[in-house]
Amino acid sequence: MKLSQIKLVVSDMDGTLLNPKGEVSTRFFNQFMELRKKNIHFVVASGRQYQSILEKLHPIKDQLSIIAENGSMIKYKNTEQILFKLTQYEVLKAITILRAVKGSYIVLCGRKSAYIETDNPGFISKLSNYYTAYNIVNDLTQVVDDDFLKIAVYHFESTEEQVLPFLMELSNELKVVVSGQNWLDISHPEVDKSYALGLVQKEMGIRHEETMVFGDYNNDLNMMQLGYFSFAMENAHKDVKKISRYTTNSNAEEGVEEILEKVLQNQKTI
Repeated sequence: MKLSQIKLVVSDMDGTLLNPKGEVSTRFFNQFMELRKKNIHFVVASGRQYQSILEKLHPIKDQLSIIAENGSMIKYKNTEQILFKLTQYEVLKAITILRAVKGSYIVLCGRKSAYIETDNPGFISKLSNYYTAYNIVNDLTQVVDDDFLKIAVYHFESTEEQVLPFLMELSNELKVVVSGQNWLDISHPEVDKSYALGLVQKEMGIRHEETMVFGDYNNDLNMMQLGYFSFAMENAHKDVKKISRYTTNSNAEEGVEEILEKVLQNQKTI
């Protein structure tokens, strides 16, 4: 397979396109414009809130496709669409279970805003890195005037070790996925970045072998399989490295940008 056949580039954000400070590099913004000249479409696929993605990629926000909230929402050709949402019953059940998990912080992720029921400054400091729009409420189960896309859970140590074991029953009804060292997402059972990405590929008529995908964590696993050129970051979870065809440098070393440079230079090897 040749890099010259690439028509679609897809990247996760945290741990992938964003550096450890949560920043998008100037180098990437320059590369993005060069990709556009080559008619290579760019998709960002993240567990992040839609508003937060727009903030991070503001200079190019109208020139790319956005998959937000792990695939619950998509923006393509400047049209926003909610693909999946949770019912009030599902929200109530998940929150009831999570409130009993020691050390967990719950984020109810709506289309308009995210909602939390704590004023813990340490948690809010972490939250604000990922959620631009959020409100503190007295009771999450009483929030009704919004479409709920997912529930995110934060744990200061590890969601995989400290939260996931308590959600086995819930995982029979909803999708439960560890999305980072400290984050876990609960969503509609059909929600997946790969579903949303598949819609973009179908709409644009782009094939598996014309797609390049970058990711670092378990919420990227299915998405990675939609591109022949699948890249795990050096800092990626072991499961992502296992299924990816290639590995690139860490997000601290501009791993995405290194590969994009090769695409732009029409290099034949990776």
